[in-house]
Amino acid sequence: MTLRSDEAGWAAALLKRSGIGVMPTDTLYGLVGSAFSKKAVARIYRVRRRSLGKPFIILIASTAELKKFGISLGIGERGLLARLWPGKVSVVLPCRSACFKYLHRGVKSLAFRVPKDAVLRRLLTKTGPLAAPSVNPEGKKPAVNISAAKKYFGSRVDFYIGGGRRASRPSTLVALNGGKLKILRKGAAPVRSLV
Repeated sequence: MTLRSDEAGWAAALLKRSGIGVMPTDTLYGLVGSAFSKKAVARIYRVRRRSLGKPFIILIASTAELKKFGISLGIGERGLLARLWPGKVSVVLPCRSACFKYLHRGVKSLAFRVPKDAVLRRLLTKTGPLAAPSVNPEGKKPAVNISAAKKYFGSRVDFYIGGGRRASRPSTLVALNGGKLKILRKGAAPVRSLV
């Protein structure tokens, strides 16, 4: 990721004030906002025209942040996540807390990812967990550059940070339940590396 320290500083400040913006992630461009801000999450749903029943993937700086969502892991689960993260794998975990209904939308689970990109992880230590769906209205192709992102969202977001062309596949999506992995979506991480 090509995020300069000055960009990281003002982006973090905006995100902590419930701002939302477009920036590169370790896979695609993401429309990001604080996962702990109901206002930011609601704005992302509106801007993306996303179905309200579908939760977003949440970027976290480390496995330890799962505790903030009321998620506790067994030794086996921690071992599995240590194999997957950091990396281009998003993991669906049970999140039953009513406090996070605005995130899990009643399905009582959320997908998390610790990105491999060290610059992005450093930003996450400043901002806290970020809701980070891909940059596209539902049903459209993800934006591969800032120009495409601006065509989609215009002035409806608070900032844009470029990172060149991002044409990766989305993250591989897996569910972790009872210490076992189930592949839900093939993506940027090869499936053979997960089993």
